[in-house]
Amino acid sequence: MRKVLLLSACLSLVFSKSVDFDTVLKETLKNNLELKAKKLNIDKAKADLKKAKAMNYGKLTLGEEISRTNNALYVFGMKLESREATFKDFGFSDFLGPLGSALMKANSNSLTPADAAAMQGILNIKPNDLNNPGSRTNFKTKLVYEVPIFTGFKLTYAKKMAELQVKANKFKYSHDKKALAIEVLKAYNGAVAAKEFIKALEKAKETTSSFVKMIDAFYKEGMATEVDLLQAKKRDNEVDAYLTEAKAKYELALSYLRFLSDDNKIDGVKDFKLILPPNKSLKSLIKTALNNRSDLKWMRENVKTMKTKVKFTEADKYPMVGAHLEYGFNDNTLTISTKKDYYLAAVGMNWNIFDKSVNADVEKSKIEASQVNKYYKYMKKGIALQVKQKYLNLQTKAALVKEKQVNKELAEEILKKYTYMYKQGMINITILLMKEAEARKARAEFIKAKYDETLAAAELKQAIGDLLKESK
Repeated sequence: MRKVLLLSACLSLVFSKSVDFDTVLKETLKNNLELKAKKLNIDKAKADLKKAKAMNYGKLTLGEEISRTNNALYVFGMKLESREATFKDFGFSDFLGPLGSALMKANSNSLTPADAAAMQGILNIKPNDLNNPGSRTNFKTKLVYEVPIFTGFKLTYAKKMAELQVKANKFKYSHDKKALAIEVLKAYNGAVAAKEFIKALEKAKETTSSFVKMIDAFYKEGMATEVDLLQAKKRDNEVDAYLTEAKAKYELALSYLRFLSDDNKIDGVKDFKLILPPNKSLKSLIKTALNNRSDLKWMRENVKTMKTKVKFTEADKYPMVGAHLEYGFNDNTLTISTKKDYYLAAVGMNWNIFDKSVNADVEKSKIEASQVNKYYKYMKKGIALQVKQKYLNLQTKAALVKEKQVNKELAEEILKKYTYMYKQGMINITILLMKEAEARKARAEFIKAKYDETLAAAELKQAIGDLLKESK
């Protein structure tokens, strides 16, 4: 049994690790599945760009049509396409017999009025071979190349929009990375704070346990009451419960870090990640934000895209010119014989001389471009406001940390003095336990204030678009 426990402990050490913020951030940016999925938007935009470029080269298609029919029109057309049509297919067998007989009689001067009437009726004959052909199976093989010659610059603008969206999605991905980085910082420093809470509660546990021992000794000497001892034990058990809860929160925080980084070996964290706040004026910070923010750059590229879309839509007012080249074979069997081949070359133009719907589409594109541009300007104002809020918030949190640190030190010093006073019989156990609770609360508030300050500094760095640079 001991060997099993020892092996388990060794494996735990091998397959677990305690990480700092930079390590877990690097792993998250490398492994996070959601971030990988968002990065694929760049590849999708690149695929759209390839498609836009490819349209300039047209398309080449190979087609094979196999059909069988007894439709007179289709059968005759198929025979004509394969160069097999004969006079028989026109129904000459029903025409030449009566005509020949009539001509012979005319040459021998034996043509009667009835024969003359019959000759006039020849034109009313319905040729059986033409109207009721046998069923035919037809194989049509063709190679077709279609290419745009002039599209009113539509393809040019489509290519430009695709290029702009590639850039836009790169900026969007950069913004997503920074958003994930702040989430990792919250999770990491949250785990550190949970670990610090455990340390603070362990210190409180030492204090309350010492109270129990001290009061138990006093009780045996008749210097403390049973109620004093029960109160001390109750407080000691309360701290145990708080400690259990803090450990559970720490484990939950570590689980979230494992989830974000996709690293199941993480079993601990090191110290708080302290983000150095930028030493600049508020005005300078706002200017930096407007130059750095990836989401603002993303929106700027969207504005350019929508402006290009207006020109793309206006291209419908120009004529569209294209070429169609076709080469193929047609026969009642599959063939590539040059006796059965054909070619077709055509150039076509389509020009909307009058179409009010095009004007409506152009107007809609202009409205959409104006709408996106207004969102862009609104975002700029929002970013300026956000930077100001984060700037003031950091100043508040930094001042609060100093106050909470002083409060913690004073509370711990007061607890020491009240412990001495209780030993001297100057105060009762209720006051002493109240001071212990105040010291424990002061420690917790100091830890919380440190966490808030690190988060406030990081949020300011994020607001000016500079968080990941700090973390590299």
